Amino acid sequence: MKHFPIFLAVEGRRIVLAGGGDAALSKLRLLLKTEARLTVFAADPAPEIVDWAADGRLTLLRRKMEPGDTLCAKMFYAASEDAEEDARTAAIAHADGALVNIVDNLEDSAFITPAIVDRDPVTVAIGTEGAAPVLARSIKRDLEERLPPALGTLARIGKTFRKAADALPFGRARRDFWSDYYGGAGAAALSRGGEAAVRPALSNLLAAHLSTSPREGHVHFVGAGPGDPELLTLKARNALHEADVVIHDRLISPEILELARREAILVEAGKEGFGPSMPQERINELIVEHAQNGAQVVRLKSGDPTVFGRLDEEIEAMDSAGIGYTIVPGITAASAAVAGIGQSFTRRGRNGSVRFLTGHDMKGFAEQDWAQLARPGEVAAIYMGKRAARFIQGRLMMHGADPATPVTIVENAGRPDARVLATTISQLEPALSEAGLTGPAILMLGLAPRAAENAAKTIDIPVQEAAL
Repeated sequence: MKHFPIFLAVEGRRIVLAGGGDAALSKLRLLLKTEARLTVFAADPAPEIVDWAADGRLTLLRRKMEPGDTLCAKMFYAASEDAEEDARTAAIAHADGALVNIVDNLEDSAFITPAIVDRDPVTVAIGTEGAAPVLARSIKRDLEERLPPALGTLARIGKTFRKAADALPFGRARRDFWSDYYGGAGAAALSRGGEAAVRPALSNLLAAHLSTSPREGHVHFVGAGPGDPELLTLKARNALHEADVVIHDRLISPEILELARREAILVEAGKEGFGPSMPQERINELIVEHAQNGAQVVRLKSGDPTVFGRLDEEIEAMDSAGIGYTIVPGITAASAAVAGIGQSFTRRGRNGSVRFLTGHDMKGFAEQDWAQLARPGEVAAIYMGKRAARFIQGRLMMHGADPATPVTIVENAGRPDARVLATTISQLEPALSEAGLTGPAILMLGLAPRAAENAAKTIDIPVQEAAL
């Protein structure tokens, strides 16, 4: 991020602009929406600028800007549409201590003006750091359609009620009140009786919230999917938006954590095979502790919480503490992996079942029904199988598996950096060791990538073919 977005207080402050043509008009149309004191320097101003000055909306000085003209100015716009003149006035403004923007000169500007969606006092600013103004306008158009014009009215009335709402405890109680207001009660009152009906509705809503017992803590066990934010369910997104505390696995991507409220407490409760881990007992204690304090807790698990996610242990801890919980399923890594190679786990005439297995259990390498898995046509997704690959390979070969049975390993399934290794049972090792996969991986027994090159292009991942 090369430009840090902020909202400057400009009420009663001085903003200066040098220029009188089209570029000046474009900036002034936006600046006139503010409550700043505007001063324009232009020897030959456009008629619109002259009219605005006559209406008292800005101060017009029909001359070139000189040193000292931007003293005490909050911001300055160089909009003369002449590179030399803009550089001259910008130097003056810099010397006078103003923030400087030179129109159409990103490199020499101290700030940029974003595309703005105006629902005063609600303002949405959209910036692309000057890289794609057309894209910013496209986003602005979408937001203009989504945000109702009445939003500004509701925000303006709500602003006058903030001190009254301070009667509610800080934090969750106040957020719930304002969520109810902006989520329906305010709009209903406005449509029913106009602005005059909104404040009584606010008072009634506040009285209802003050007489209601504090909301109890609750835990949402949420599946974050394989890492792509676009694969999150809507229910998972809503839980993240509402969470006071997010206790997350090590594998949760930064892009998904960004969806949590900025005020939410983020706690990493990571586990890594053969590496540093937070004990499960401590994770349980953290969930219980935050929920008992009244927090809305999201226990964010990679993939689906019901698949090798130790969900039962955490639910039992909630039951013991008398804490309510909700399970929000997610896309498990195996589903993302098989989609990434263009395959299906089941196929008529080949297999009527598929197994989700783990390469490790609490005692070490996990034993399975190897004789069944070694049969032709069997399909299985093996989680946590990289370090157990030689063990799995040996067990299958011992039980008569065809050495040419395909095995596909997908690392970082569902993510932009996913990698596919296509091999066979006989070549699973050393192929896996030679590939040097470092991320979480799913081993898919009995499946090969379908049209590997095309599948790779579809999800933009390289495919490695092990020697057969």
